[in-house]
Amino acid sequence: MCGIIGYIGKKDLLPLLITSLKRMEYRGYDSAGYAVLDQNNNLVSLKKKGRVADLEKANEKADVIGNVGIAHTRWATHGFPNDINAHPHFDNQGNIAIVHNGIIENYSTIKQKLQSEGYHFVSDTDTEVLAVLIERFYAKVNNLEYAVRLALNEVSGTFGLAVVSSYLPDTIIAARHGSPLILGIGENEYLVASDASAIIEHTKNVIYLNDDEMAILTPNGFLTKTISNLETHSEIHTIDFDLDQIEKGGFDHFMLKEIYEQPQTITDAMRGRLLATEGNVKLGGLRSVQEKLRNARRIIITACGTSYNAGLVGEYLIEQLAHIPVEVEYASEFRYRSPIIYEDDIVIFISQSGETADTYAAVQEAKQRGATVLGIVNVVGSSISRLTDAGIYIHAGPEIGVASTKAFTSQLTVFALLALYLGRMKNVSVVDGIKIAKELSELPKKVQQILENAHEIEKIAKEYSNVKNFLYLGRGFNFPVALEGALKLKEISYIHAEGYPAAEMKHGPIALIDENMPVVFIAPKDEIYEKIVSNIQEVKARKGKVIAITNYGNEELSKIVDHCIYIPDTLPLLTPILTVIPLQLLAYYTAKILNRDIDKPRNLAKSVTVE
Repeated sequence: MCGIIGYIGKKDLLPLLITSLKRMEYRGYDSAGYAVLDQNNNLVSLKKKGRVADLEKANEKADVIGNVGIAHTRWATHGFPNDINAHPHFDNQGNIAIVHNGIIENYSTIKQKLQSEGYHFVSDTDTEVLAVLIERFYAKVNNLEYAVRLALNEVSGTFGLAVVSSYLPDTIIAARHGSPLILGIGENEYLVASDASAIIEHTKNVIYLNDDEMAILTPNGFLTKTISNLETHSEIHTIDFDLDQIEKGGFDHFMLKEIYEQPQTITDAMRGRLLATEGNVKLGGLRSVQEKLRNARRIIITACGTSYNAGLVGEYLIEQLAHIPVEVEYASEFRYRSPIIYEDDIVIFISQSGETADTYAAVQEAKQRGATVLGIVNVVGSSISRLTDAGIYIHAGPEIGVASTKAFTSQLTVFALLALYLGRMKNVSVVDGIKIAKELSELPKKVQQILENAHEIEKIAKEYSNVKNFLYLGRGFNFPVALEGALKLKEISYIHAEGYPAAEMKHGPIALIDENMPVVFIAPKDEIYEKIVSNIQEVKARKGKVIAITNYGNEELSKIVDHCIYIPDTLPLLTPILTVIPLQLLAYYTAKILNRDIDKPRNLAKSVTVE
């Protein structure tokens, strides 16, 4: 979940490291630091609690010149956020520095053993234990690469790490197990990072390190090998986005920029896939498993957070169009409850980053049990995309805001495509297929219509920004959207919110309703609209404030509720792609009014790479 950057080359090193940390700060932002080998091959370091800007300010008077260095922005796991626990961490002699993403699960046992041998520790982190363990082995073998390999064979857990040392001053050693790392291959310069955004300014040529693989970077080139010392030959890939895609582009926040990008990202998710005149879909990434999909008796969808909510919508879509039973599981629970998986099951894993630790572990579990494993991911070359048997990229582009927006609607779009693809294999007619495809193709302009009325949603946010609780209710396809709307509000405004199926309100949550409880109803004009209206009346009878999302022209509802937010008409099964847009904006404007740190909400990071 933390951000790692390492560089060896000829550029001005400290500004490069700090700029790279800023681009990765959505991965962790409670402390930051760097370690650089100066012209005398001594390790020079600076670490600061807080944001990268605090490190940058503290660095203003630094006069360090060097060509090799590593840096880190942290999301705390072991030890409070402070200067001492910030990375990099060092061995006892100050000759080895390490930055690390992941968790060393057996660090306590190793620490006790090292302490019994006379080694000491200054931080509360698991990472310092690994630095000292490398020192211990170096004292025995006098070879840094060998010492790193020996140390990594002693630890259990996950790691993406980079090591520099005055013992080997023209080298960076990197390794990964369970936490992502990529190498940047430039002209007479090489980089290692946990995120492509950190290196795209310098090169688009990258290598994605595999699990249990390490890299040795020098001014003259690089070498990759397994941790057990077998040389590997990794393919060089090209990053598929540009620098301007990870800049704010005039918006106040990345989240708002990404909300407004959704007409384009929904289009990109469909581009080359939707065959509108045929009422069908072409998914090249699933060609190798087409027959398995045709014959599937059951589909299991598993994911975490926002991706889990997208999976719930996917369940409704696939069952509606393809008549295949679907189950949706939390990836964080999937492998710990001995799931029953059959060899003819299709298991779909959803992850924006493609690096989510819980989801990655669940992929491994499903593969071990012989199921066909598919991925719906955003980041090309990510760990999950490489581990699955087949899959679909959502093509949302880099998403920097911690609270996911455009990735969610792209995931929903891909699920709509997948459901139509499966449905046309089975029971959806050409006529119905054409109707669905036509409505799909019109979604981007309908999202744009909603965005053009964002100022009305901002007014509602101002009225309710001081409340302590929200309730979000929906039915059918829009029940998962209620969950997602509540999640967005919690993530960035810190207002407590819960999402429920509207009919479940009477089974408990209705006890909370009073004049201080705003309730958001997702109420499109569909076959269960009248049921939703009945639920709204129940809230109004108890003096609750109601915000309703419904179709343009629904004047009837505007006479009942306190506020209406309008969306264009579409097919009921596609409404989640429209109804979620106002909820994203409501969360954004509420957080902005409350002066929250919208792109970097407290305690959260973009990619959860530790369990």
